[in-house]
Amino acid sequence: MADASRSPAPAVVAVVVTYNRRALLAECLQALAAQTRPPERTLVVDNASSDGTADYVRSAHPQVQLLALTENQGGAGGFHEGLKTAHAAGAEWIWLMDDDTIALPDALEQLLSARDDVGSLRPPALLSSKVVWTDGRLHPMNHPGFVNNRVDWFVTASTHGLLPLRAATFVSLLVHRSAIDELGLPHKHFFIWSDDIEYTARVTRRRAGYLVPRSVVVHKTNTAYSAVTSSGGRFYYHVRNSIYMLRGKNTWSKQEKLSVLWFLLKTTTDYLRLNRFRGANVRIVLRGVRDGLRPVPAM
Repeated sequence: MADASRSPAPAVVAVVVTYNRRALLAECLQALAAQTRPPERTLVVDNASSDGTADYVRSAHPQVQLLALTENQGGAGGFHEGLKTAHAAGAEWIWLMDDDTIALPDALEQLLSARDDVGSLRPPALLSSKVVWTDGRLHPMNHPGFVNNRVDWFVTASTHGLLPLRAATFVSLLVHRSAIDELGLPHKHFFIWSDDIEYTARVTRRRAGYLVPRSVVVHKTNTAYSAVTSSGGRFYYHVRNSIYMLRGKNTWSKQEKLSVLWFLLKTTTDYLRLNRFRGANVRIVLRGVRDGLRPVPAM
């Protein structure tokens, strides 16, 4: 691997966070290499995978930078470390995605063209792709939140083929380095889920972000799941991290927090109904509430 400190600062660094999904990672990296406007560098953040991911990257993709973490820090920790590393390398833009993100060939080109086409609009600190599932439907786990109190801005942006963002996920998100300079990094202690919502909302409270519908990626999950329909105990993180966001001071206004609270109550009700109020699922929710109300880990 080349010494990044002696290379010119890259315009775009793609950051891919992976954990035990070597086959999907291979497909993701292949899609990045096939971009009509490829990133100058690609950084894979391996969350201590046990399936030989690190060895695969070293042998099959020697041109890709590998950051092998010693423990699984979840998506939140992986994106935190990836953004920090790419920022330190001097990247102007950092393109974030999971290992199951398959970018269409012109996804990055379209994001960067939107950066240059904003005209008199506020310059972007964030640019997000449209995220679909394998059947072409919008992926329910990656629905963006839009600015809804500035009709004039929304209308003007739409004439440029853009939609003003209030929040988005890290499935194909382009982040300008100035956002990190000004507002820091995602919170590691979220582990998974809502770290991207909190971070993008933190940025767009002060800076502009846009959805670029002509930039498209496929989120190649096994099913088109949402927080409510996900399997296992991951709903715990939805509850806990939503409460973390409600307790924070720099992300949502007081009025917006009412919407966050309403969404948490609705999704929790839907989750419990879907699972027939089974004791195990009730305990997942109660544990999320308990831990969300405990002291927030040091940042």
